[in-house]
Amino acid sequence: MQLSYSRRVATGGVLAALTFAGVAALTATPAYAATSEVSAIHGIPGTPVDVYLNGAKTLDNFAPGEVAGPLSLAAGAYDIALTKPGEPVADAILTVDDVEVLGGTNVSMAAHLDASGQPKITSFVNDTSKVDAGKSRLIARHIAAAPAMDVRAGGTSVFTNLTNSNEAKADMEAGTIKADAVLAGTETVTIGPADLELSEGTATIVYAFGSADAGTLEVVAQTITGLHSTPAGVPSGSGGLADTGASTWWYLLAGAGALLLVGGGTRVATTRRSNR
Repeated sequence: MQLSYSRRVATGGVLAALTFAGVAALTATPAYAATSEVSAIHGIPGTPVDVYLNGAKTLDNFAPGEVAGPLSLAAGAYDIALTKPGEPVADAILTVDDVEVLGGTNVSMAAHLDASGQPKITSFVNDTSKVDAGKSRLIARHIAAAPAMDVRAGGTSVFTNLTNSNEAKADMEAGTIKADAVLAGTETVTIGPADLELSEGTATIVYAFGSADAGTLEVVAQTITGLHSTPAGVPSGSGGLADTGASTWWYLLAGAGALLLVGGGTRVATTRRSNR
């Protein structure tokens, strides 16, 4: 499958970002409490949702391919529910209970499809350590109902067999690189090739989401700034809602990534989804 690239600019993004940020008042804690920076990524194709956190609506009409946040959350356990826009939590299409948020971390929570096409939520811990002068960090995440992929730079495989709910990362020279992804062990291109611009002192996180069988594979990007070796700001997440400066070219490189799978019980309302 040849996938065209485009920058995902969310319609109504400012409203969604403000709604997401507004839940901070519901989870406010004393200044000395440990907090985490949490961003949300919507990777379930064709399914706009309202997002509830501990019973409070935090995102309204959150569309596939959008990124919201970051939101400062106190360390602790949270219940997450996704509903069709305007529907109550009781009719959620996906719920995850007791998601553990660890203090002092930068986390991206992605709603997406597993390898078999069922919705799930995966939480990734973002690497916000400093990069050397002249360097940029690239993080690639496979959250699509799609087979394993190999990744190539200039036609040469640099990472093999990346599978659903996993990531790869590497620090590299800032600048432009040419990349594509192929089905593992083949020459069948699924994404790219494309030129990818990596800015110095940033982490670019690219997510492949959607379904290969349904022909809905897409990419969305999130950026984290302020990773220069010399202090240049506080690391923060941004994406398709509040800031669409990141390229949505998708590229994967070798290296193990820090991955925190969501804990707790996941309940998928498959009957309701099939009847709507």
